[in-house]
Amino acid sequence: MPHVILAHRRGRWGGRQPPHLVELAELLTQVQDHADWAMFQKNGTDATTACVTIARATTGRRKILVARGAYHGAVPWCSPSLVGVTAEDRAHLVTFDWGDAESLAAAAETAGDDLAGIILTAFRHDVGRDQEMPTAAFLKTARDICDARDAMLILDDVRAGFRLDLRGSWAPLGVKPDLAAYSKAIANGWPLAAVTGSARARAGAEKIFLTGSFWYGAASHAAAVATIRILRDSDALSHIAAMGQRLRKGLDEAATRHGFRLRQTGPVQMPMVLFEGDADLATGNAFCLAALRHGVYFHPKHNMFLCAAHGPADIDRAVAAADAALADILAQGIQPA
Repeated sequence: MPHVILAHRRGRWGGRQPPHLVELAELLTQVQDHADWAMFQKNGTDATTACVTIARATTGRRKILVARGAYHGAVPWCSPSLVGVTAEDRAHLVTFDWGDAESLAAAAETAGDDLAGIILTAFRHDVGRDQEMPTAAFLKTARDICDARDAMLILDDVRAGFRLDLRGSWAPLGVKPDLAAYSKAIANGWPLAAVTGSARARAGAEKIFLTGSFWYGAASHAAAVATIRILRDSDALSHIAAMGQRLRKGLDEAATRHGFRLRQTGPVQMPMVLFEGDADLATGNAFCLAALRHGVYFHPKHNMFLCAAHGPADIDRAVAAADAALADILAQGIQPA
């Protein structure tokens, strides 16, 4: 007898698409400002890699423009580590400086007639450095390059998606990608990733082969449907922004009381908190360890995440723990820069 897996239509996983997948795809095309179709995976690396593959299949070209220092996943074509990675894995990547329109245009010239696409994170959120929000002018340059060269503009919204704007993180700046990758917040913690695309990118998506043993998990798709409906029908996103602003203000006030200077950058919904003059992160690491002893977890070099469940009391508790932690590290002999 052949080995056959039978999956109930409401099953947790199986080798066929559950009904919630169709419902989720329809919902995404309604709320996303660029999306005409959607496909699903399990993690952000799946989604960004699918976007690059679709861009190449759509255009018939190879070169992808990638910002120096940007993180798009943990596979050879984009891994931050070169261990086990060959030159061939990255032979068709062309790098540029994030946020620099001239550098981006020069990279496009280097790619020439072989340009398949440009991939950009929603904002610059490299680990261990100040975050940078994109300007409308920079994103317009990327959009214009892709339009002029018939290439694909890819938004890596894996980290920021469904935290800043339900339509996509670039929507407030009026720039639409051809392809976008999502994960993390899309299903409120359930394992899921998605690619959404414009009609222009559909032909490439239909040509390629993509699959995964656990991609068709009904529970994850149902969780994403519920999450997006809540974001659409409530003030969750404005609440998260308000809580982020409350945290930023509270941390600044606490730092000032103790003589420290903070660099808080990026969107308030995804706080990045670094200490001025702390190049080796010694102060940041000591602060985070001290805060942990007071029951609150901060990260010394990665942006953090607020959610709709955080209320004023939670934020005030975090600020109180930060205040106590700053006092502790002063007592340990760590001085402000």
